[in-house]
Amino acid sequence: MEEDTDHGMRFSSLCFINDHVGFQGTIKASPSDFIVIEIDEQGQLVNKTIDTSVNEISKIQRESNNCVKKSRLNIQNVSSEHRSNQKVDTSDGDQDHLSGSEKEDTVNDVTSKCEEEKLDLLSSLLDEKTNKSLDQFACDIKEIWDSKTELIEPFREFSLGRILNKNQRAVLHSAVKQKFPFLITVGKNSEIVVKPNLEYKELCHLVSEEEALDFFKYLDAKKENSKFTFKPDANKDHRKAVHHFLNKKFGNLVETKSFPEQNHNAGNLNLAVTVRFRGKAHRNGKRSLLGDQEGEVTYTAFTLQKENLEMFEAVGFLAIKLGVIPSDFSYAGLKDKKAVTYQAMVVRKVTPERLKSIQKEIEKKRMHVFNIRSVGDSLRLGQLKGNHFEIVIRNLQNKINDPVSLRERVLEAIENVKNKGFVNYYGPQRFGKGRKIQTDQIGLALLKSEMVKAIKLFLTPEDVDDPVNKAKKYFLDTEDAKGTLSQMPEFRVRERALLESLHRFGVAEEGCTRAWLSLPHSMRIFYIHAYSSRVWNKAASYRLRTYGTKVVEGDLVCLDKDVDEQFPSSKVHLVTEEEELADTYSMHQVVLPVLGYNIQYPKNKVGQWYQETLNRDGLRTCRFKLPALKLNVPGCYRHILKHPHHLSYRLLAPDADAKVEAPHTDETASSLFISFDLDASCYATVCLREMMKHNI
Repeated sequence: MEEDTDHGMRFSSLCFINDHVGFQGTIKASPSDFIVIEIDEQGQLVNKTIDTSVNEISKIQRESNNCVKKSRLNIQNVSSEHRSNQKVDTSDGDQDHLSGSEKEDTVNDVTSKCEEEKLDLLSSLLDEKTNKSLDQFACDIKEIWDSKTELIEPFREFSLGRILNKNQRAVLHSAVKQKFPFLITVGKNSEIVVKPNLEYKELCHLVSEEEALDFFKYLDAKKENSKFTFKPDANKDHRKAVHHFLNKKFGNLVETKSFPEQNHNAGNLNLAVTVRFRGKAHRNGKRSLLGDQEGEVTYTAFTLQKENLEMFEAVGFLAIKLGVIPSDFSYAGLKDKKAVTYQAMVVRKVTPERLKSIQKEIEKKRMHVFNIRSVGDSLRLGQLKGNHFEIVIRNLQNKINDPVSLRERVLEAIENVKNKGFVNYYGPQRFGKGRKIQTDQIGLALLKSEMVKAIKLFLTPEDVDDPVNKAKKYFLDTEDAKGTLSQMPEFRVRERALLESLHRFGVAEEGCTRAWLSLPHSMRIFYIHAYSSRVWNKAASYRLRTYGTKVVEGDLVCLDKDVDEQFPSSKVHLVTEEEELADTYSMHQVVLPVLGYNIQYPKNKVGQWYQETLNRDGLRTCRFKLPALKLNVPGCYRHILKHPHHLSYRLLAPDADAKVEAPHTDETASSLFISFDLDASCYATVCLREMMKHNI
């Protein structure tokens, strides 16, 4: 373990877990020496041209969704027509001119087509084995129910596995419920679980199975202004029971009434229970079943390539050119400034054609956009598998007085980190390396509701004589928001947004709070996360200094190998004394909490350290819910150790402009080319620091 002396990073200490000597070298001599390529949730590099099959799948999903919507209403109408023998409105007005049998044939053709598309869709989203298992699970449930027994367990369920793509999950939820209305689907952290629909079973006690099936298809469709009518029913008490059940179970979505239905056979009027959706009730949830489609919002996805450009600055420039605001952009993660980076983005309210029209303009800012296409929803932070890195380390040298060959040192370092991993610190770019005021300081001020202080920290100038820093200095000297705004360059979108609010609402506490609210949610919470990241780094160092790499009682371990940081506390286990003695767990399973309101702390000295740190920073009573800033921070967990994946390297000849491979025995090699993949939220500079045993 080694003490960190880099005051720019302000770590009390950073630890190493490997005992090799390391080597020296220069990282990021130029942006092209540090290439970062995002890996999407499907494991694909986002700089690759999108395969047409991906667009075809999206097209199939959209067509299937539209077909399902149309057929659901038609199926319901046909059922109602057979039951009441009266004319029913359909979504296609031309059908009113067809005979009853022709209508039925037409609808059956549409239904058959949609059933085929649903099967194709399920096949595209599920493997053959899972498809067969789902069919068998559904058959088992039906057999139990058809046997008239009551042995069906509420906890019986079947997992379809993890579906990482949110849109695919939404479509899969609907496809399963349309094919098997007697089943329900539940989302559990990207996993879809199928269970018996006990409400369907209960409804079958009141109405026929055919009616129950059609009702749940209607309910799942959520078709605005549509109605569903059960069979005419002369029994008032029975109708009352149906009304009661529907209002009790689905009253927040639908309302029921009894309307007269003509019974031609009996020659009199019966009453039938009719169901319709409450006004806009189905829009009250966080999202509709098939995503944000009802408002017809346009979403355009693309890959952004940028060079030596801060991400927020890039987003601000794109927003100006497209005539939208920065919060209309969504992305899965932040990327380095001094690098060439490729990342997925989605912009709202902009068509693909509009985005393509500015391609030449943005090249002046060292940006390129490609893989431009329409999608159904925005991205969210963390919606990626990881990042791929291609890095050149120049000016390779041995450590002072190290007699071993450089090649041996490089090989030793790489193999050690490949096998043993590295401490999963947040990297210096998380905090704004080299700046007077770092992002975690602003985050702490926000957590303490010190809004004025946070604004002044944000607008603190660097020792650089440029228009941006001149404007910042002017503000700190005068608190003249209007005058500062006139000096602030147009491309500094965040600064200008804050200054415009300060000019409008003043520079007192309330005005500063409103100024922070003028920034997108992702930018506001970025500073809170920076503070939490700083605390996590210090906690990891304290944990390793106190207990080393042995798993001890009171540690927190994650039992699921296939999770990212966003896993719930239910997947975290507290190590017992017996498990410590038995060496039940490895250090690579140990996690530490990233601060928030929904996390648990270790039950050992590390947990005490967290509480002391929060007390010292004035956050003893902080609940990580900031209504004034419209921020809730649940927290998460982060593994202390991580490994690079798919690591490869080669030594380069001195002063080589191209990546020409030289033999590993070439002692004249002065550069190292190394490539590897890291999980989401891991930092390449931290991995390289472990290899080189050198602060970066």
